[in-house]
Amino acid sequence: MNNRHYNIYFHTHTVSGIVISVVLFVIFFAGSFSFFRDEIINWERSESTAITKEIELDYNKALKNLDKEYVLHGRNITISKPSTENRVAVYMEGTKDTLAPAKQKEGTFFYLDNKKFKSYTYEESYSLGEFLYRLHFLAQIPYPVGYYLSGFTALFFLFAIVTGLLLHWKKIVSNFYVFRPKEKLKTLWTDAHTALGMIGLPFQFVYAVTGAFFMIKLLIVAPAVMAFYKGDENKLYKELEYNDPDFKFDNKKLATPFNINQLVSKAKSNWSDFEITRVFIQNYGDANMHVLVEGELLSDKKFTGIGKVVYRIADGKEVARKNPITQNGYIDVVKNVLYRIHFGDYGGYALKIVSFILGIITCFVIISGVMIWLVARQKNNLPEKKRRFNAAVVRIYLAICLSMYPITALAFIGSKIFYPLSQSNLFSLYFGGWLILTVLFIIKKNDDFTNKFCLISGSILGFLIPITNGIVSGDWFWTSFMEHKIQIFFIDVFWIALASISLYTAYHLKPKKEVVAETKI
Repeated sequence: MNNRHYNIYFHTHTVSGIVISVVLFVIFFAGSFSFFRDEIINWERSESTAITKEIELDYNKALKNLDKEYVLHGRNITISKPSTENRVAVYMEGTKDTLAPAKQKEGTFFYLDNKKFKSYTYEESYSLGEFLYRLHFLAQIPYPVGYYLSGFTALFFLFAIVTGLLLHWKKIVSNFYVFRPKEKLKTLWTDAHTALGMIGLPFQFVYAVTGAFFMIKLLIVAPAVMAFYKGDENKLYKELEYNDPDFKFDNKKLATPFNINQLVSKAKSNWSDFEITRVFIQNYGDANMHVLVEGELLSDKKFTGIGKVVYRIADGKEVARKNPITQNGYIDVVKNVLYRIHFGDYGGYALKIVSFILGIITCFVIISGVMIWLVARQKNNLPEKKRRFNAAVVRIYLAICLSMYPITALAFIGSKIFYPLSQSNLFSLYFGGWLILTVLFIIKKNDDFTNKFCLISGSILGFLIPITNGIVSGDWFWTSFMEHKIQIFFIDVFWIALASISLYTAYHLKPKKEVVAETKI
């Protein structure tokens, strides 16, 4: 590689990496915990449920109860299961009956307990698991700013990955095995950055591509809609099979009795290892009422196996079917593969744990890259003013990033003690505590202190998480294991392991003497 190309790749890699470093760290740190979103939700509520994507619900009883409260006649109703918990998501459109009261013409969204049939608004059902999941794509920033910011960060991260790979291409094998912790500081950070970057390369590449696709696909799709569909986005959605079939509302009361449970069981029996993930009821109680039952095959049977059956209620006939074994085409594969490799929902706890580790490794790669940038700009030939500015920039970076660990642990304790912690209170606890810690570390002006304090305080709080859970709910990790409450048991043991590792790391860190105190980590 000639010097010109090397300099282009080097500066592109450095600039793109530095610009996105803080946001990227937040995305990967919160994203790593998001692999356990369902477990966190159940741990917080002291609930445990079967680890399955299938909706577990008595549809007849649920709809009967909802009919008393909302009057379902003429509505389109979607029942789905966004996460593995004891609640299902229900979205009801306003009734199509023009003579109905205005209140019935309003749509609504809520969560429904699958046993007690108690409904919860989105705010009432908000949890720490949901918070961390949404934080990893910056959804707390008003839409669409947060989405686009996370999407373009993923895109710049892709540039950083590709240019970093090109920089190390010739020594990709030899550099992978090189780690010299006793050498000068820049060598240590460079070795760590290179070796860990190569270990996590496939993981990082996948998440850069899929993250950019999910967050900024609207900007990608918009030109295609204008050019190929003349601005008709519904036509595009129809070809991509995002739109459900639309049946006319006859405005006549259905005379035939119906049993939704029976229809769902009938659809499920068509294929073995088929899980029902969504039920869409159109024109409820109308003569032209239809029910769409959608699901997918278990991932170990077929990675992409989406199927659906549409029933006409008036005569009980099946009017449409999609076979998950033989009728999944290119579009289904693309949509499903991108989703599954991003969420890692197909390999059980083993894949989730590996993904979490790789996510944390990526966080370290980000920090080591920032430290390489700092050490390279702390040379004596640079003016003192510039060196102080560079050190201050990195100090702010580290304060923001590293304080996420103890504040996340504190949020677990707070969400358990004060359950149910409202959405606004959770925001205040997490963001308020995060801000306070960040400001204190910036004022302290000691990166080594920041690093050790965050690791030690995060570890102590991490050990307190299972203790808090045991005191508050009585679910000590050994009792939850004996009672097969796997999700609650997992979170407790997960924090014990994580706290142990971070505490061990904290007490084995030795600051390097080559750099002034304000630039240590």
